[in-house]
Amino acid sequence: MLHAVYAPKTCSISYSRIPCYQKPLAPVRLRVSASLPEQSNGVKVEYTPWLIVGLGNPGNKYHGTRHNVGFEIIDRVSHEEGILLNTIQSKALIGIGSIGEVPVVLAKPQAYMNFSGEAVGPLAAYYQVPLRHILLVYDKMSLPNGILRLQPKGGHGHHNGVKSVMEHLDGRREFPRCCIGIGNPPGTMDMKAYLLQKFSDTERKQVDAALDQGVGAIRTVVLEGFGTRISRFNIGQKYKYHKV
Repeated sequence: MLHAVYAPKTCSISYSRIPCYQKPLAPVRLRVSASLPEQSNGVKVEYTPWLIVGLGNPGNKYHGTRHNVGFEIIDRVSHEEGILLNTIQSKALIGIGSIGEVPVVLAKPQAYMNFSGEAVGPLAAYYQVPLRHILLVYDKMSLPNGILRLQPKGGHGHHNGVKSVMEHLDGRREFPRCCIGIGNPPGTMDMKAYLLQKFSDTERKQVDAALDQGVGAIRTVVLEGFGTRISRFNIGQKYKYHKV
């Protein structure tokens, strides 16, 4: 069953000032949080939530296409972590749960790729997620098919979905991303047609393996941040199809 959640309509989220609401609202604090039991010294550990967003297009006709791998990895994280995607909020299908002890909001924007920011900005504001904890997952043509790359920040790389997200985050680029390689169109094939095409059998096997690896990598980022393990992961991805 899907549930609808009301959230104030925002025009953007600002990390240097109060979000711009259409009309004055009474101050409200909204949090997704998790904590460990009090330790022997009486200190309670609280975690900052993560917003993990997969980019894609809604609707059955886009299922399994190259441009929708972001949606696919969210579905896999949902399955592996037992987080139900059963709520509609701010133009997105979301699920609230945790990875380990860390609270997370999983999201699949439903306003089509080029308008993804209309969901990400309001969700980040509603759940008070800092920029450094907004993890965007999306396809990347400049990476070979099935290759993953995780980065703590970056540009939009001419990806319209990422452009939209940046626009709704005040143009900021300092948010993490997990890119899934889909390769470049062959020959003179139209880019849009390529993005909306389904994978070949060989490509599908590579992408499925990458999605499984991506779930583990996302878990590592949430629990440990961008440390040595992610650096090693990126290096391993870069050379995983190179035969010695």
